[in-house]
Amino acid sequence: MWTKIVPVTALIASVSLTGGTAYAAPTTPVGGEALGSRGLVSPEGVQKPPKSQATSYVIADVTTGDVLAAKDAHGRYLPASTLKTLTALTLIPKLDKSRKIRPSRNACNQEGTAVGLSVKATYKIEDLFRALMMSSGNDAAMALAETNGSLAQTMRDMNAEAKRLQALDTVAKTPSGLDKPGQSSSAYDLALIARAGLTNPDFRRYISTKTAKFPAPKGYYEISNHNKLLGRYKGMIGVKNGWTSKALGSFVGAATRDGHTIVVSVMRYEGSFWEEVGKLLDWGFSVRGKAAPVGKLVDPVPDAQAAPRPGASAPGTQVTPAAQPPLLDTAASKQSDSSRTVGTVVIGGGLLFGLIWLGYGIRRRRSRSRL
Repeated sequence: MWTKIVPVTALIASVSLTGGTAYAAPTTPVGGEALGSRGLVSPEGVQKPPKSQATSYVIADVTTGDVLAAKDAHGRYLPASTLKTLTALTLIPKLDKSRKIRPSRNACNQEGTAVGLSVKATYKIEDLFRALMMSSGNDAAMALAETNGSLAQTMRDMNAEAKRLQALDTVAKTPSGLDKPGQSSSAYDLALIARAGLTNPDFRRYISTKTAKFPAPKGYYEISNHNKLLGRYKGMIGVKNGWTSKALGSFVGAATRDGHTIVVSVMRYEGSFWEEVGKLLDWGFSVRGKAAPVGKLVDPVPDAQAAPRPGASAPGTQVTPAAQPPLLDTAASKQSDSSRTVGTVVIGGGLLFGLIWLGYGIRRRRSRSRL
């Protein structure tokens, strides 16, 4: 069986060890109550979105942040190379794009998709970002992470950026998106990250470039963008696709028509998703401004230490089945499809041990992912 971490009500309340008091953690899904549903969430009064084979997806208006439709928006899945959107968004402001580096042997020997880095060649940082976002180079991802100081530092930075964006379903364990236990994201978070990336001119330039010359030990060779909708779908800007045998297909992409931009993210798609993504984008453009949104892509928090601010549920939405709130990050890796919703607990300092014992007693074993 494949594993999906089900969004459920927070199990453990936050406790202040200094004051001995406690408070209930927010349980409303980020972006709105309806987005906690595992089923289709679509607006009333307009045609429903096209049927999708994706286990999870989000269609949203980038300009307004309105979520137009969603399916299991906060379901946590392996992101594959769509996680590179977070890598780029995190590191573009930190690294001088004109700086030249020689990659380590470790970076050059990364498994999976690679652009072909060589320890004998010198690369500008912007070359590596093009390789990351156009050719999905896992070698480029590691080279950028190491240039940021270290792999560990980059993972801290990426996870801090996810929290700042309120992408709370996202846990980054690798800069490339290669599968690793505990790594996760959601269709909601991918749309949120892409929306933030589109405000950065360099990010936008990297994702929309179709072909580019790439340095080699002697001369150059050409690399191309893996996004098959570039040049084929009207208004396509780009963003990122991904695939692993465990994650299956994933994609986040944005297109602009008549001054409006729609973003679509899909996760856990078996087979080719390109045609279907085009239909979801078409639907988004057709209903934009004509129906009440089912949720919101929230704005980043102004301070990295600020608490997440869940959105309000939207009127006039169809939810199938009943909404389920998302899970606290601290319990994410412990959940499986067999987990049950547990009410939020409010306790005093004296009952902390009892709560920990309760949490231990009801944990479910983790399902194994299918290759």
